[in-house]
Amino acid sequence: MSKQVRIYTDGACRGNPGPGGWGVLLEYGDNQRTMHGGEDPTTNNRMELTAVIKALAALKFPCQIELYTDSKYVIQGITEWLENWKKRNWLTASKKPVQNVDLWQQLDSLVNDSEHKINWHWVKGHSGDPGNETADQLANKGIDEL
Repeated sequence: MSKQVRIYTDGACRGNPGPGGWGVLLEYGDNQRTMHGGEDPTTNNRMELTAVIKALAALKFPCQIELYTDSKYVIQGITEWLENWKKRNWLTASKKPVQNVDLWQQLDSLVNDSEHKINWHWVKGHSGDPGNETADQLANKGIDEL
């Protein structure tokens, strides 16, 4: 049986574009691991995607994952848009290049080349969810440490 992991991710940007950070909270049983980092310049969407990529890349074994993000961009991208982008050779429905294609391709590989089973959840940001609040604090720490 695969390990049960809960992941909270968040991205932040001060200015868009501007200095940005990403944060991750991984929970496995009673264990927690946090990660964070930053880039300058970047965008909020890039940091949201980076957080998810860093979280999934940190897992060493196939896992049953409950992944929480406050990014509708990430949720819609992975659950609704991605397959059509790939069918259209990474073009949107309006025939424009997909933004952040490098990160979407990394995320697509991590999801499809792993044995992870991922349930994607959107959570409202800044609404008191403890995991999301921790991920947000870590993302801001990523900016502060630039």
